Amino acid sequence: MSKYFLRTLFFSLLFLCFFNSKAQTKSSYNKGDIYSYWGWNFSWYSKSDIHFKGDNYDFTIHNATAQDRQTEFSFDKYFNPGTITIPQYNFRIGYFIKENIDISFGIDHMKYVLEQDQLSRISGFIEDSGTVYDGVYDNTLLPISEGFLKYEHSDGLNYINFEIREHDLFLEQGNLKVTFIKGVGLGFMLPKTNATLLNNKRNDNFYLSGYGVHTVFGLNVNFFKNFFIQTEVKGGYVSLPSVRTTINKSDTASQDFFYAQYNLAFGYLWSF
Repeated sequence: MSKYFLRTLFFSLLFLCFFNSKAQTKSSYNKGDIYSYWGWNFSWYSKSDIHFKGDNYDFTIHNATAQDRQTEFSFDKYFNPGTITIPQYNFRIGYFIKENIDISFGIDHMKYVLEQDQLSRISGFIEDSGTVYDGVYDNTLLPISEGFLKYEHSDGLNYINFEIREHDLFLEQGNLKVTFIKGVGLGFMLPKTNATLLNNKRNDNFYLSGYGVHTVFGLNVNFFKNFFIQTEVKGGYVSLPSVRTTINKSDTASQDFFYAQYNLAFGYLWSF
């Protein structure tokens, strides 16, 4: 998915949030209500330049393509408490500071996987690596093979974020309530990056690597006051200036990209 499209989506959602921020809204929530949900996401990423730097190399991969990684569905993987954090998931807990406004804390566990065997343009140098990749590169075409580079935030492109959301009641009939949601958020990125670069062993730790901002639109369907199903569309921007790639502390990567995310969640509302 192109960077232009995802950037346009992000700013369009942001514009809609602010354009509608002064609209008259109606909600049947109460100040002090608390909700929590758990769900799963599909994610799409724009192309990005990824800069790798270490003691004996300094190069950039231009317009790198990446995708998410969905875990094959099984009841055990998605619902067993011991394995529910393996798939791409979303967790959020929120508190209503007004009848139609909530503030919340959440974790978006996405996965970012650089596509292998893509033919990319490389600029920079590699020296004394003991591999066939030593040399100077000037916008040179090179396949991203596993012997050269494997780069994944697959143990989690973890986005720890805070949001403010507005809830607009669309329909309320008996035990059914349908609400439109719009909001904005920001947070920090705590990925666990799986990278093998020039045969160096990966750094297998969570590492504070950057920040993100996003907008969100959603539809909440509430049953019997307390239970709900929610779908969401997010558009966001991620900046990762300091990614740990290998066990060598001098080996780092940096990149920034736009993303889109579709979420499906199930939750519970404590109403007071």
